Amino acid sequence: MKPIGTPLTPHATRVMLLGSGELGKEVLIALQRLGVETIAVDRYDNAPGQQVAHHARTIAMSDPAALRELIEAERPDLVVPEIEAIATPVLEALEAEGVVRVIPTARAARLTMDREGIRRLAAETLGLPTSPYRFCDSLAELQAAIDGQDRKPGIGYPCVVKPVMSSSGKGQSKIDSPADVQAAWDHAMAGGRVGPGRVIVEGFIDFDYEITQLTVRAMGANGEVETHFCDPIGHVQVSGDYVESWQPHAMHPKALARSREIARAVTDDLGRGLTGHPAGLGLFGVELFVKGEQVWFSEVSPRPHDTGMVTMATQWQNEFELHARAILGLPVDTTLKTPGASAVIYGGVDAEGIVFDGVADALRVPHSEIRLFGKPESFVKRRMGVALVRDADVDVARAQAKLAASRVKPRAA
Repeated sequence: MKPIGTPLTPHATRVMLLGSGELGKEVLIALQRLGVETIAVDRYDNAPGQQVAHHARTIAMSDPAALRELIEAERPDLVVPEIEAIATPVLEALEAEGVVRVIPTARAARLTMDREGIRRLAAETLGLPTSPYRFCDSLAELQAAIDGQDRKPGIGYPCVVKPVMSSSGKGQSKIDSPADVQAAWDHAMAGGRVGPGRVIVEGFIDFDYEITQLTVRAMGANGEVETHFCDPIGHVQVSGDYVESWQPHAMHPKALARSREIARAVTDDLGRGLTGHPAGLGLFGVELFVKGEQVWFSEVSPRPHDTGMVTMATQWQNEFELHARAILGLPVDTTLKTPGASAVIYGGVDAEGIVFDGVADALRVPHSEIRLFGKPESFVKRRMGVALVRDADVDVARAQAKLAASRVKPRAA
C-alpha cells in the first residue's frame, strides 16, 4: 500500500464504499481518522455514510454500466463493497484489468453476494459442517426438496427457507408443516433483492446458540497476512434480522477453537486474490451455530457485521476501525476492553424525517451510548439506531441495552 496522502489533494489515498448505510458510515469515519479521502456510494440520496463522506454519489450499484462508469471516473485506490446488491462481475473485470483493488477481493464479493455461492464453497469445496440444504427454483421444487423424491431423503420439517439473494433476514421464514410451504415461498419471492428467483431450504439445526466470529486478515510486521480473532459475539435474531448482541459469549474451549478453525478456513479461501495481487485483507463476519462442542458454518460477510456494532462499546478497536486499518495494510488489535451489549432501535413508523424523543432518558442508563443513524426515511421495522452498554456482567449489559433502546421513541415529525 502506498503512503497515506492528504485528502482533497493529488496525493490523497481515495477509498470508495459501495453501500453507505449505518455500517458503511462507521467505516468512513474510521478511514477519515486515518487521513483517507472517502467516496460514499448508495442507491438513494443522503444515506448515512453520504452525510459524512468527502464525496457522495448515488447510482444503482446493480447496474453494470453505471458502476463501471463511476469507478473509472473516480479512480479510487480501493473499492470496498459494504452491501451485497452490486454488479460483482464488473468488479471482477476491473480488478483483472488493474483499474482498482477490491476489498477483500472481487471474487469474495461475488461468492458472498448470494447464499448459493458461499454455501457451496463452505460445504462442497471446503468440506465444512453445515445444515442440510437444497436450492429450488419453484414452489414444486421446494415441496419436493422438503419431502424427498426419487429415493432421495428430504430436508423434512422444521426447515428454513431464504432467498439466495437477500439481507437482514428479508424473505426468510421457518416452515413447521406442509401448510406453511406456500406462504414461505411467497414471502421469499417478495423478500429477494433482485425480485423472484431461487431459494435455499435448510434443515433445522437444534443448536444451543448462534455466534458471530469476527475475523481479521491484516498485514503482519513481516509482510505476510496474519489472521486475528475477536472474542465471540452472541446474538439474537428474529426472522433472520439482528435485534441484540453481546460480547463476549461464553463458549466451551473446544467449540471456540473449532469456530476459529472454520472461520480461518473460509476467510483464507475468500482472501485468495488474483496472482500478483495483495492477499484479501479486511474484517469478515462469520456466523456459526453451536451446540455443546459442535459447530456448524452458517454464513459469512466480507465486511463489518451488524451484530458487531457491539464492538463500539467493547473493544479498543471496534470492527470498523479494524476493517479500515486492515484494508490500508496497518496493524490491528482485537483486544476486548470490556464486556457489553447492543440492542436495536427500530423506526416504529413509516415516515420521512422522523424525530426521536427520549434520547436523554436513554442516556441516563448507566454506561450507555446511543447511535442514531440518520436514515432519511423510517419504516416500522427499519433499524434506525442502536443502544450500546458496557458492564462487567454481560447479562446486566444486555438488560440495560434493551432498556436504553426502549426509551428512544421515534415518531413522525
